[in-house]
Amino acid sequence: MPKIKTNRGAAKRFRKTGGGAIKRAQSHRRHILTKKSTKRMRHLRAPARLHKVDVAAARRMLPY
Repeated sequence: MPKIKTNRGAAKRFRKTGGGAIKRAQSHRRHILTKKSTKRMRHLRAPARLHKVDVAAARRMLPY
């Protein structure tokens, strides 16, 4: 059986936590930042968990 390739796009976007959950970065931080409040930007810094509907697809893309 050959090795399974990791999806490189997914590898750059997601990380597995110690408990096996998958974390992701928040969106809306790339441009048009002047109108966004400091509080909003600070909250967007924190990583978020991947929604449970998307976890199975992410696990297939990140086999190792």
